[in-house]
Amino acid sequence: MNDEKAVPPSLKFGGNEQEPDVRHLTDMADVIYDKEWLSTAGNPELYYMYRDLSLSRNDYRLMKERALRYDITAIPPGTLGKEYVKTAGHYHPRVPGTEISYTEIYEVLEGSAHYFLQKADPEEDERITDVVLIRCGPGDKAVIPPDYGHVTINPTNKTIKMCNWVSRNFSSIYEPYRKLKGAAYYEMEDGNFIPNHNYKEVPEIREIKTTNYGELGLIKGREMYGLIREKPEYLEYLNRPQDYDWLWKKILE
Repeated sequence: MNDEKAVPPSLKFGGNEQEPDVRHLTDMADVIYDKEWLSTAGNPELYYMYRDLSLSRNDYRLMKERALRYDITAIPPGTLGKEYVKTAGHYHPRVPGTEISYTEIYEVLEGSAHYFLQKADPEEDERITDVVLIRCGPGDKAVIPPDYGHVTINPTNKTIKMCNWVSRNFSSIYEPYRKLKGAAYYEMEDGNFIPNHNYKEVPEIREIKTTNYGELGLIKGREMYGLIREKPEYLEYLNRPQDYDWLWKKILE
């Protein structure tokens, strides 16, 4: 892992300098594959999260009214020993009064990202029922369906800059990934995926392609920040995923 910062520590957004939350290697120790490397790697900065951003006060007012949050994350290139640099991985809790979890939408602004999704048996985190890989380049969107945990991987020599829309009504759940030492597979620097043997059952990886979702204003190359101004109702699925079965079927099939 390169200890040199690949992005500036602050981000200019909406005329303001935004300071990031920084994810360090020690924050990720439980989910790293290469423990031998980890023992001598120190504590470099891995990636940067700029949360709750807006370009104007009116935009922010609309976000609060709609219970939405807009974030940007920057993931510099590098390796964690034998695997590519990645995020810690998390699940979302269920929407109160339902049997379905909150969802999320990502857009790659710069670079290329692998979004690695997994769905656990609701009775046992160690049994995974579906594993999905989505490869995204600039302008591509990745919608995270309900009940899927997810990790973002940087498999390139360039920084990923990505944004997301998410409900502001919950906190992410990291513990299953920590307990099981990472996702169901690790993406190694040779491009191969190897299974994580801390899981009892893991299916083969299936890959789904990104696509446009014009009915939700999600078009390749059109930055999705503008939805809060143009059609904030298009983001309703982030707080009411129970009303969007058609969308989850379309994404997963």
